[in-house]
Amino acid sequence: MLGTGPAREEMIPLAQFGGVLSALAAALTSVLSALLLLALTKQLWSLRWSFTRDKESSLPLPRGSMGWPLVGETFHWLFQGSNFHISRRERHGNVFKTHLLGKPVIRVTGPDNIRKILLGEHSLVCTQWPQSTRIILGPNTLVNSIGDLHKKKRKILAKVFSRGALESYLPRLQDVVKSEIAKWCSEPGAVDVYAAAKSLTFRIAVRVLLGLQMEEDRIVYLAEIFEQLMNNLFSLPIDAPLSGLRKGIKAREILHANMEKILEEKMERQQTEGEYHDAFDYMLSSTKEHGHQLSMQELKETAVELIFAAHSTTASASTSLALQLLRHPAVVEKARAELEAEGLGYESHSGRGPSGTATDRVEDTDTETSCLLNGGNQNNQHSHTDEEGFPRSRSHIPYLTLEKLSQLRYIDCVVKEVLRFLPPVSGGYRTALQTFELDGYQIPKGWSVMYSIRDTHETAAVFQSPELFNPDRFGPDREESRSSRFSYVPFGGGVRSCVGKELAQIILKTLAIELIGTCKWTLATETFPKMQTVPIVHPVNGLHVHFCYNHNTV
Repeated sequence: MLGTGPAREEMIPLAQFGGVLSALAAALTSVLSALLLLALTKQLWSLRWSFTRDKESSLPLPRGSMGWPLVGETFHWLFQGSNFHISRRERHGNVFKTHLLGKPVIRVTGPDNIRKILLGEHSLVCTQWPQSTRIILGPNTLVNSIGDLHKKKRKILAKVFSRGALESYLPRLQDVVKSEIAKWCSEPGAVDVYAAAKSLTFRIAVRVLLGLQMEEDRIVYLAEIFEQLMNNLFSLPIDAPLSGLRKGIKAREILHANMEKILEEKMERQQTEGEYHDAFDYMLSSTKEHGHQLSMQELKETAVELIFAAHSTTASASTSLALQLLRHPAVVEKARAELEAEGLGYESHSGRGPSGTATDRVEDTDTETSCLLNGGNQNNQHSHTDEEGFPRSRSHIPYLTLEKLSQLRYIDCVVKEVLRFLPPVSGGYRTALQTFELDGYQIPKGWSVMYSIRDTHETAAVFQSPELFNPDRFGPDREESRSSRFSYVPFGGGVRSCVGKELAQIILKTLAIELIGTCKWTLATETFPKMQTVPIVHPVNGLHVHFCYNHNTV
């Protein structure tokens, strides 16, 4: 007879406990099986890439990890930023392997290693941007061209960035800089410098390089679409609904559709006027001189590429410039003294003597007090707008020339140090055309190679105390980068060096001169922002600054 009462009641909990244990055991087995499967999959993934080494070479593959199947270490790279490369360089050395954005990658640091990569273009390596970048920008762009086609495009663009062309861009470029700074100084609250710098460089690209005349709302709209394109330029090469690649392609098509009619009108106007007004005019003329006719598709892709070349990286460098000026007031004072010495100071253009009158000094004090009381903006009480309703520039800086820019040696040092300390891009991509040796390892044919600009700047032996921001390292007494050409490569090098590097430096110098010569600024937050380095250098959550003009009148 089965038991009853308390004995039977004890058996029920025991049976339930046994069921719980069975369920836990089954769950644990499932988890362990999944973990073992993941570990096995990762091991097979790593083994798969070890088989791709060139068997004819006795050299080993570089050390490193290929991450997880398909995605590799892409998410680690995106989330860790510069710490990703720093940690792996410390662990594996100046040459290590990884897997990013769907491709095996060899990461390379150091002047000697970079020299071999940059001078090996067309023989050891060829340029290879991420697949998503190539798809979004289009097949007819400079970044997608190789070999003879690349050389031909470089020759066409040589006229676009010639000294004569750059000299012709400078007045309109300076007008755009003055206009944007006027907006910053009229803003009652803090300005997000990174967002403002992107607006500045987009307007320079549209108005100075492309020579497009558009209404303000159209410029703002296209700037937003271009930002969407840039945000998805470095994405996984998966064309699916809601994917980054699909969003980037959609943004590109919107840009192309908006530009086609504008470009047609511009080409008709150029044929009747026959004058050069902007980079696009120079490019069309140079194309004809080389016996080539651009299709509308090529024109649209080239237009977007010109914006791409002048926009994000220059906006990044402009923001880094503002950040370093905030951090180093002694640098600002030294640069301001140089402007005074070169006749670009306020006193030189205000009709006052070097020291000014007592009344002048009182007015300047009142201006500064007003600036501080109004959150960094004195224009709350003094409204000055142009005929279009935008704040009028109060800059006293006359139109600059390339000759005048070359005379400002310390400003040049400041810009160079900004580009060394915070280079806008971390490096460049190449694909190995043949297996070759680098730092004792084999670089297999077909693998991607990413040379590191930032890591090289931070570790190059020629720089004294590289962790410090010090423009004097580029002064005539030191010129630390002179002894090692590939220790300083903010614009790359070799035949693939940035074709617009002179223009980028002109933009940065002009911005520095206008800011230092005409403005005061204060950080609007308690601490300086952290800097994100992927895909380009930019401040996390922005760089918020109050701007005001130095003087109430000019």
